Amino acid sequence: MTDEVTDAKMDAMIAGPGFLDTLSARLAGSPPVDAAVIYPCSLPSLQAAVGLGQQGIVQPILIGPGERIRALARSASLDLAACRLVEAADEHLAAARGVALARDGTARMLMKGSLHSSIFLREIGHHESGLRTDRRMSHVFVLDVPTCSRPLLVTDGAVNIAPDLPARRDIVQNAIDLARTIGISRPRVAILSAIETVNPELPSTVDAALLAKMAERGQITGGIVDGPLALDNALSAEAARCKGVESPVAGCADILVVPDLEAGNMLAKQLTFMGGASAAGVVLGARVPVVLTSRADSVRTRILSGILAAVLAQARGMD
Repeated sequence: MTDEVTDAKMDAMIAGPGFLDTLSARLAGSPPVDAAVIYPCSLPSLQAAVGLGQQGIVQPILIGPGERIRALARSASLDLAACRLVEAADEHLAAARGVALARDGTARMLMKGSLHSSIFLREIGHHESGLRTDRRMSHVFVLDVPTCSRPLLVTDGAVNIAPDLPARRDIVQNAIDLARTIGISRPRVAILSAIETVNPELPSTVDAALLAKMAERGQITGGIVDGPLALDNALSAEAARCKGVESPVAGCADILVVPDLEAGNMLAKQLTFMGGASAAGVVLGARVPVVLTSRADSVRTRILSGILAAVLAQARGMD
């Protein structure tokens, strides 16, 4: 079977809004993934953990102040019978205990509850935590956009503030690996800037060209990488045609790689809050998948993110 036939069949399987809702089917017949949920002391974070447990997707390990978690559950009539509770008096201790469970293999994924992201990420990235790898950690949003016929991946809008070129190489590779895991066999990667030509006065265009060349030379593998591309010609074949952009990625990008955290965060939030997209997010580059949701995220977004992380954890277990 040729790569072209394989790609066509895979694109047909994943096309269309609602892709995120199909992810749980990939876990059918698999045992639930042990998930350490760090400090689930807000109702949305606790509801998401319990909901994932009730669906048989994860086995929740709730880490935080036990009595506070039980009281919260009682207030919302949530059944914690299927959850394991690990006592931790505060956010810092909860993060440390969750990372320890992931380090010793008890937990195969981590989920952020209601603690601050900086506390959560600091513990995961600590040199002695055992969760670091040679790869830079980065965040990927997977988005179902109503106006787009395929899922879109946006990276990095949550972890790396102003990544340098080596960090951006890892960001691209992490996103490609995720895309392949969820079924996009040859992801098309657009390295975004404001324009589609290289201009030394706009550093993101230079980085984009270098990343494209790195992919050409095998320093980034598994996808088709091109840039710089502006957002319009990354997503619209007509815009690319009007601008005379010839690229295997133009008009059909699966992965949008932004120049910095601000651009990625705003792009993802525009697509969700103004574009009606459904979203899931995960941090890659650690030894286990990490769900890093915003405290303002809905229960649906948290559950979709948990499903995405569980799919990754199951895939790693089969490697």
